[in-house]
Amino acid sequence: MSSMNTAIPSGPNARRSSCGVLVAHGERKVWVGGAAPVVVQSMTNTDTADAVATAIQIKELARAGSELVRLTVDRPESAAAVPYIRDQLDKMGVDVPLVGDFHYNGHTLLTEYPDCAQALSKYRINPGNVGKGAKRDTQFAQMIEVAIKYDKPVRIGVNWGSLDQALLARIMDENAARANPWTAQAVMYEALVTSAIENAVRAEELGMGRDKIILSCKVSGVQDLIAVYRELAKRCDYALHLGLTEAGMGSKGIVASTAALSVLLQEGIGDTIRISLTPEPGGDRSKEVVVGQEILQTMGLRKFTPMVIACPGCGRTTSTVFQELADDIQTYLREQMPEWKKTYPGVEAMNVAVMGCIVNGPGESKHANIGISLPGTGESPAAPVFVDGEKVATLRGENIVQEFQTIVLDYVRKNYSKQAA
Repeated sequence: MSSMNTAIPSGPNARRSSCGVLVAHGERKVWVGGAAPVVVQSMTNTDTADAVATAIQIKELARAGSELVRLTVDRPESAAAVPYIRDQLDKMGVDVPLVGDFHYNGHTLLTEYPDCAQALSKYRINPGNVGKGAKRDTQFAQMIEVAIKYDKPVRIGVNWGSLDQALLARIMDENAARANPWTAQAVMYEALVTSAIENAVRAEELGMGRDKIILSCKVSGVQDLIAVYRELAKRCDYALHLGLTEAGMGSKGIVASTAALSVLLQEGIGDTIRISLTPEPGGDRSKEVVVGQEILQTMGLRKFTPMVIACPGCGRTTSTVFQELADDIQTYLREQMPEWKKTYPGVEAMNVAVMGCIVNGPGESKHANIGISLPGTGESPAAPVFVDGEKVATLRGENIVQEFQTIVLDYVRKNYSKQAA
């Protein structure tokens, strides 16, 4: 295995897979790889057999901005529900492509439930969970043959929690014969990369086009993920799916995913991402979509929703007014985006500043498209508003939130309407 000390290319688009994969449903086409932007995807956590609950959650994920949604297909009841879920989504006008996640019995479900196989836009196959011994090759081939039959792309997704044990044993034996054996960690990296590439080659030998294959090698350690994907990117040009598996809950999961994916994306590695957050009990599943979008947007790779710039607060800002306004405006902007992106093209590039005192408030507000500088402790109870660098109003009183929101909406209508474009 080559050295893990890879020089960082000059920018976030330095690599990217040159082989684009089309994942489509009807008129909705999502390209992964090639010249396409990095795609954000998510996964349901409902019981797929509960078609109503699953369709509702998929709609929520799609509304949040998920461009692909994966769902578990683990038993006959789940497979039977997939066509109904697809039909319900279509009736609701939700055209997001669905990805079926298969383990252990995927060959049986895809063969015995052809309506499920057709309703899905892509299959995820874990080569460590397709069977053992002689059955493994046969069952893997069955899944690939169904994908070819219905013209579906596949993600060959290797995971170090379910690595092909026969392949791992082979690489360990090869390593033991070396004059200078690798560390156990390096052996694991090699097993992950080798499994992904060998199974992709096998899929091509079975007749699948390179433009139908996406690879992933998921691990749960930040440095491990970076090392594995650097190596994978060196040794193949398939489209790559990034994700820190079992990232964790809350800030830990967000920080770990951001730390790992940002390094790889900056090096031009990765064509689609998923942030595998453990939701809080009863929490909003769509948070993982928001985090994925924010990683890409803060890196300058995509634009999804207007960005809100807000100061952290200090002893000058003992009032919580600016915090509440920043939260209200950020929530308002994100909630409007499903409709705004249809009516106001380009609005996702807008910047809004909500500042808490006179120190940096006016300056930051002038740099944003729209900015407000709220009064800090002891300052005059007035909030100047700036639009494209010019002061346009001074807000006072109890209705600052509503009045500022009206200014934002007026700006959007004036500057991003299709007529203005």
